[in-house]
Amino acid sequence: MKVGIIREEKIPPDSRVPLTPSQIAQLNLEDGLEIVVQHSEGRCYTDEEYRSHGVEVVEDVNDCDVLLGVKEVPVSSLIPDKTYFFFSHTIKKQSYNRKLLQAMVQKNISMIDYEVLTDDRGARVIAFGKFAGMVCAHNALWTWGQRTGSPVLPRMNTFKEYDDAMLYYQQLQIPPVRIVLTGTGRVANGAAQVLVDMGIKKVSPMHYLTTQYDHPIFTQINSFFYTERKDGMSTDMASDFYSHPTDYKRAFYPFVPRTDILINGIYWDNNAPAFFTKEEMKRPDFNIKVISDVTCDIAPISSIPSTLRATTISDPIFGYDVMAGEETRPHGEGVVDMMTIDNLPNELPRDASKAFGEMFIKHIIHELKDEKSKMLHRATVTKDGDLGIKFEYLRDYLKGKE
Repeated sequence: MKVGIIREEKIPPDSRVPLTPSQIAQLNLEDGLEIVVQHSEGRCYTDEEYRSHGVEVVEDVNDCDVLLGVKEVPVSSLIPDKTYFFFSHTIKKQSYNRKLLQAMVQKNISMIDYEVLTDDRGARVIAFGKFAGMVCAHNALWTWGQRTGSPVLPRMNTFKEYDDAMLYYQQLQIPPVRIVLTGTGRVANGAAQVLVDMGIKKVSPMHYLTTQYDHPIFTQINSFFYTERKDGMSTDMASDFYSHPTDYKRAFYPFVPRTDILINGIYWDNNAPAFFTKEEMKRPDFNIKVISDVTCDIAPISSIPSTLRATTISDPIFGYDVMAGEETRPHGEGVVDMMTIDNLPNELPRDASKAFGEMFIKHIIHELKDEKSKMLHRATVTKDGDLGIKFEYLRDYLKGKE
């Protein structure tokens, strides 16, 4: 089997890789496996780093059986009749990628989406989520500093690796801000790690709501604290909410008057309630001034109604005028600063790529050699000129009907 690491061509560019030079060098020692790398000038690991590990760098990957990328592949670059792995951002019926899904069907591409690669229990086996959360938390404090003058933080992408950022955090002075972090998965726990490394104390949700502090604090909340059943019944939120999101309504607002920064680290179901509405953002007690939204689900189908668009690493924030309900310049009176970068791990590309590659090797590489792999079957979005069997729900989206 010949595998090609393709260059990232989406705009804005992404410098992450699915496998590092040393990881490929190790894999190339396995019988029946050959991995090459397509030439690229924009990777966090250079062509020369790959060559120095004995990895062949090529321009043409047409002779590869499997092609590995990170972000969406432009339609014009798709090679017919190949098997691709990347994050397609189609499985939630994202309108901006409908043409990509249509092209993959038309070109008879087998497309395996990292986002839905799961084990037999349904747990995801590979993700960049931890690093998205880490950068999201860093950028939340960076945005607060841009708004208020403190803390003084460089951007995360100015550090070569996270260890360098940790050294900087040791001398960081953070004012007594109050932060709510939503979620308990990889993303949220990555964000929590950064907040702790910055010296910000974690407190329980109840103490957060009832106690005054003279130092920076954050609380981390799950669905028990931001939703409640519409019928008032008490149940096991961990399972019931995620299975039946339409049975729930928002219950987040008690946190709003006591919060300066919201870091949104959940995976949001389109049928779940938003944290608050645009109308609630107009209330005098709506205190949140910075929202760092790792979900980047675009309003109106979103958990944050002010996430109007995705931002970029080069231009990371915009302002949301709460009374007008529209985008404006950040940092002003009556404005919420929105940090909505949609490729956050690319600010820590080497750390993120190394961890991602380790997961790929542990959970996926050997599945490639199994023609009957249940894991790959479950994650195949398109195959044989049609939708994969698990993705029939995308039929109307594919046809442009929704």
